Amino acid sequence: MHQMSGSEIAVICHESGFVHQAEQIAKLLGCPYLGLATPSQLTEPALVIEVTAAGIALAETGKKAANPIKVDFVTGALAHRRKYGGGKSQAIAKAIGLNKTKTLQVLDATAGLGRDAFVFACLGCQVTLLERSKVVHLLLADGLKRAEADLEIANIMSQLQLLQVDAKDYFQKLSHLTGQYDIVFLDPMFPHREKSAEVKKEMRIFQKLLGHDLDADQLLEAALDIAKYRVVVKRPKLAPHLADKPPTYQLTGKSGRFDIYVNKAIES
Repeated sequence: MHQMSGSEIAVICHESGFVHQAEQIAKLLGCPYLGLATPSQLTEPALVIEVTAAGIALAETGKKAANPIKVDFVTGALAHRRKYGGGKSQAIAKAIGLNKTKTLQVLDATAGLGRDAFVFACLGCQVTLLERSKVVHLLLADGLKRAEADLEIANIMSQLQLLQVDAKDYFQKLSHLTGQYDIVFLDPMFPHREKSAEVKKEMRIFQKLLGHDLDADQLLEAALDIAKYRVVVKRPKLAPHLADKPPTYQLTGKSGRFDIYVNKAIES
């Protein structure tokens, strides 16, 4: 998987009170700090990390840029899903087996922006999130920090633990500890075909940052060695199975599906 180098991404800030934080982030990532700018004023590099009072965002530069990507657990789509998402009757809850038990220890090995992990936590699970990209980890850590300060969801956020690590390395470390996690959840990046223009733009930014997930197939066998009950793989509806391995069963929705690989039945 290609990840952007420090020269292909930079840090900007357009509020003087956040300059020190922006400089620290640039140092951490080993990339340039371009000062008090806005993304639309720049044409190079293609992507910038924008440090603002409202949080850290990943933005495209130039005139036709997509909306910046920021992790927000407190308002917007995730707040709506927390309140009205259908609880344990939703497909993702059934996929991991929450219709059979009250709580599960879930390892989300490809955390991304943390949306699925947040849903698991809302449904009572303890979730460990793994993210290998330093930039995505930065966005996620910022979103978690802001959400932890929100009294309405602070207790949910306490069920999430974020690690900046490659899943392959983490699996290797756990290879002698089968059963530490009830469920391993995988959502590898794939060229999505959703019709929503905003989703397409978000995927465009991520593909600029990360390229394609070329090593996702290798994760499945390692995940099966670690999961106590099952491995759940989230896929676009027409995508091939990971590692060409047929699942025990599938749950299919309008645009996506869950491939479920069962190691043993969930104990209630």
